[in-house]
Amino acid sequence: MEVVKQITKEQLEKVVAQQKDLTGILTNLGVLETQKHSLLHKIADLNKEVEEFKFELEQEYGPVNINLEDGSYTVIEKENKE
Repeated sequence: MEVVKQITKEQLEKVVAQQKDLTGILTNLGVLETQKHSLLHKIADLNKEVEEFKFELEQEYGPVNINLEDGSYTVIEKENKE
């Protein structure tokens, strides 16, 4: 009859705990990657919105720099390249 070889109970508990921790970390990492992916799409969408609105503002006011604190603006002068 073959004798079953085993590690100690404490060693088994440590290995199981380490594997559980590793699985938890990998699960959390997957969740974070999913959130990152979603946020990157939101950034792309917002950048598109910003560019579209900047175009609308430029159509109405021409090229301007807008003060984000009070809404005032200054016209951007085109440089003469002579």
